[in-house]
Amino acid sequence: MNPSMNNLGIVKRGIERTERAIVERLRKFGVATVHEAMGRSGLMKPYMRPIYTGAHLCGTAVTVLAQPGDNLMLHVAAEQIREGDVVIVACTAENADGMFGELLATSYRAHGAVGLVTDAGVRDVKELSTMQFPVFSRAISAKGTARATLGSVNVQVICAGALVNPGDVVIADDDGVVVVPREVAAQVADAAEKREAAEGAKRARFTAGELGLDMYQMREMLEKMGLKYID
Repeated sequence: MNPSMNNLGIVKRGIERTERAIVERLRKFGVATVHEAMGRSGLMKPYMRPIYTGAHLCGTAVTVLAQPGDNLMLHVAAEQIREGDVVIVACTAENADGMFGELLATSYRAHGAVGLVTDAGVRDVKELSTMQFPVFSRAISAKGTARATLGSVNVQVICAGALVNPGDVVIADDDGVVVVPREVAAQVADAAEKREAAEGAKRARFTAGELGLDMYQMREMLEKMGLKYID
């Protein structure tokens, strides 16, 4: 069960966001690097895809718990957006209706949002792509929604299998979506920087022709496993 199901009908204001300097450090890295740096945790399910190739975002989470087929709380969330936020939409039940489109994106951008991640559907893909508003979603659907049922804003949610708290850092690119908890964001940025430096050194060795078999010292392990070469 989504943890926020017990907190329906509330909007939390004045949330604590990850420091901007830490967000900017994390912005330099791709989802794969951050996921590895965080101990291979924090990924949303791989069905979450960008609506246009090359879309990417990094920002602090404003969370929404919406009812299926109802985007009322996405409108409520607009008032809580601050510069650099990413709106994260979870649903109380599985849903793929087109909850978000060009007009809401225009409103969100006016308040400083840098993108949206939704475990539901979106529409107006052509328009969203033209305006270069990054959206990552479960589905694309022209099916419209109502504005009739309360959910919540800025409560803990589970979006596409990942736990998200208001103020966490959310990073998304062509590789997927990863959530970095606010409390460990600085440590994850440190680890990502070290990993990026190490990968640069390995890249140079691969470019020079060195094999992963030797770089990662796999030959002895393979011999013990019984691998045989036959000429």
